[in-house]
Amino acid sequence: MSPAEYIQLKAFARYDGLTLAALWVASFACYIIGLSSPLWSIVGITLAVASPFFVARRLRLFRDGAREGIISFMRGWAFVVFVFFYASLLFALAQYAYFAFLDHGYLSQAITGLFDNEQTLQIINQNGMGDMLRESMNEFQRMRPIDIALNMLTTNIMIGMLLGLPIAAVMKRTTGNANQKNV
Repeated sequence: MSPAEYIQLKAFARYDGLTLAALWVASFACYIIGLSSPLWSIVGITLAVASPFFVARRLRLFRDGAREGIISFMRGWAFVVFVFFYASLLFALAQYAYFAFLDHGYLSQAITGLFDNEQTLQIINQNGMGDMLRESMNEFQRMRPIDIALNMLTTNIMIGMLLGLPIAAVMKRTTGNANQKNV
């Protein structure tokens, strides 16, 4: 890959990372709202699950528009990894801002509230998960906003690296298509 091709790949990945971050922020907002309204939670989960398909579509547009229909597996994987990297950085900033300035313990209280039901607590304790759940919630409540954001940053980058493998494998093309439309 030449330096110009590398610059092109990163430029497209930055833009697509920005749009993926916007998708993730919308998904996260729907999830937070969904703690009190289940329909929004379903919307949030749907947006999150749509992420790999969104990235695959953006890779296809990059391949067909900027690369004239040809992209190797490694270049496709690099594109996906960069997209997830840039999106993860922006999303971590958004999550930090949310937890530092807006949350004020709402998320941990809402999650704890889900387990206030006596039947739910019985089921959890019968399965031997009561102590683990209390310990996990205490740990989450002790985390600072920067800890949560950095945890999600590394998690999202790792997920992107793993999801990039099948996405790049599916989108790889070694010969161009003369009938394609440049985007």
